[in-house]
Amino acid sequence: MSIATATDVTVLPNGLSCALPADSPLAKLLKSQRTWVGPSAKERLAILRKAKSIAIVGASPNAARSSYFVGTYLLQSSDYRVYFVNPNADTILGQKAYPDLASLPEVPDIVDVFRKASDIPSVIDDVVAIGSPVIWVQLGIWNQDAAIYGESKGLTVVMDRCIKIEHARFHGGLHLLGFDTGVITSRKTVR
Repeated sequence: MSIATATDVTVLPNGLSCALPADSPLAKLLKSQRTWVGPSAKERLAILRKAKSIAIVGASPNAARSSYFVGTYLLQSSDYRVYFVNPNADTILGQKAYPDLASLPEVPDIVDVFRKASDIPSVIDDVVAIGSPVIWVQLGIWNQDAAIYGESKGLTVVMDRCIKIEHARFHGGLHLLGFDTGVITSRKTVR
């Protein structure tokens, strides 16, 4: 008696393809490799320059959390209207916190997400529902299937990038790798 095994056809980086049992360690490894590529640096700069408002989903009132630090930076170092989305908080950084994206007073130009990777598809659905054009998933969070799904819904997707680091880097405050350059300049920065 033979047992049918599900197989996946995998296209390798060199263009060749092969069929592997779907539950094999090699198939899982190949599936986990990153093949999706988001917007280039120039495209990310254009996104940040065009935006007037940013909603931070998963914002935290805890000063030790990265979303709090990013929110602080955006409020102090940019001209963006910043909205905090957290159903368990009333205020964050002295501003009203909203329970969900649908409760915001405007459709944000960028939705910046601090949620675990498995939550990204449902956040994409919320972003599409309100009509925001860009979802920006923070540094360290990767869900390739969600990125492809978001693009199929017409969103511009930025993933595994910190909006604070990108903004500061593009405006002369950070080295390419995200470190403070220590450069003092008389040039007016673009916000």
